[in-house]
Amino acid sequence: MSRPTQRVKLIAGEREALEDLRKRKRSARSLAFRAGIILGCATGVTDKEVARQLRTTNWTVGFWRKRFNRGRLDALYDEPRIGAPRSISDQQVEEVITTTLESLPKNATHWSTRALAQSLGMSQSSISRIWRAFGLQPHRSKSFSLSQDPQLIEKVRDIVGLYMEPPVNAVVLCVDEKSQIQALQRSQPLLPMRPGQVERRTHDYMRHGTTSLFAALDVATGNVLTKCYRRHRSVEFRDFLDRIDAAVAQEQEVHIVLDNYATHKTALVRNWLAKRPRYHLHFTPTHSSWINQVERWFAQLSQKQIKRGNHHSVKQLQEAIEAFVKNHNASPKPFRWVKSADQILASIARFARSVVL
Repeated sequence: MSRPTQRVKLIAGEREALEDLRKRKRSARSLAFRAGIILGCATGVTDKEVARQLRTTNWTVGFWRKRFNRGRLDALYDEPRIGAPRSISDQQVEEVITTTLESLPKNATHWSTRALAQSLGMSQSSISRIWRAFGLQPHRSKSFSLSQDPQLIEKVRDIVGLYMEPPVNAVVLCVDEKSQIQALQRSQPLLPMRPGQVERRTHDYMRHGTTSLFAALDVATGNVLTKCYRRHRSVEFRDFLDRIDAAVAQEQEVHIVLDNYATHKTALVRNWLAKRPRYHLHFTPTHSSWINQVERWFAQLSQKQIKRGNHHSVKQLQEAIEAFVKNHNASPKPFRWVKSADQILASIARFARSVVL
C-alpha cells in the first residue's frame, strides 16, 4: 500500500500570504507556482488532482506538500546558493572608484572602461561591473546654469504661487516666443519605417526661411493662443498682446509670466500696459526658463511636429504649427505643477553648495 498523503492545514494569515505569492506571475514565477500547489493541496484533493490542474507531476506536488508541512511559508523560497568566491578585493574596488573620481587619463577628458582597466591591471568587464554598482558614468555629462538673479527667491515664490494658488477671477498666462524656427526640407525623400527598420532621413537639408512663434499658455485650462510672425521685435510682441487682450474677458485680471527678453520691456510695451491696469507682469529669474510652463509646451511642439518635419516653405511650416495647435486645443490638458517654492529653493540651495561659482 502507498503511504498516506500528508494533509495541508493552513493557519491564520497563511492563505492570504499564499494568495499574494500566487499573483506574482512576473517577478517570481516559481514562487507563484509553489503557492498554487499548496493552495490546491489545502482543499483536500489528491496530489494527482492538483498535478492535473497545474500541469505538473505527482512527484512535484508531493515534494512541495511535504516541504511546506516541515517549514511552512519560508520553505517555499529557494535557499541561498553558494557562488564563486570574489576575485576582486575591497581595496581594488576602492582604487577603481578613487581613480575614476579623482584623476584623468593623460590623453583624454574622462576614463573609459578599457583605459582604466589597462591602467589598473584589471579586466574591462570588472571595471564595468564596479561602475554600474556605484552608478558611475564618466562618458556622460550634463549642462547646468545657476541663476544669479538677486531677486531669485522673491520671483520663484511669486510665480509658483500663481501656479498653485491662482488669484480669484483672474487668468494666468505663460507667454514666450520660439524664435527662428527653420523651414527645413530634406535633400532626398524620406524612407518610411518598415518592420525591422527605423525611419531614415538624410542628414543634410535645404533652408526655406524662418518664422517666430508667439504663444500664451493658459495655466488653468491648458489652452494655447499662438501667432506666427516674420520677426520677434517689441512691435510683434505688442501685437500679440492685442491678440491676448481680445481673447480674454474684459472683467478678468490678467497675470502674465514671461522672461527678461529686451522686447518685453521696451517703452512701446510699457505704454501699452500703462493703459491697461488689469495686466500684471511676472518676470522669471534670469537663466530660469524652466519655471515658465509654456517652455514645456514648446518642447512638445518641437518633439512632435518640428523636429522630424519636412517643410518646403515657411507657409507650410506655419500651417503645420497651426494644425498642431488646433489639435492640442481640441482636448487641452494643463501641466500640473507639483513642487512648492520651498522645495524648489531648497533644491537650488543644495545644488549651489556643490558648485564653486
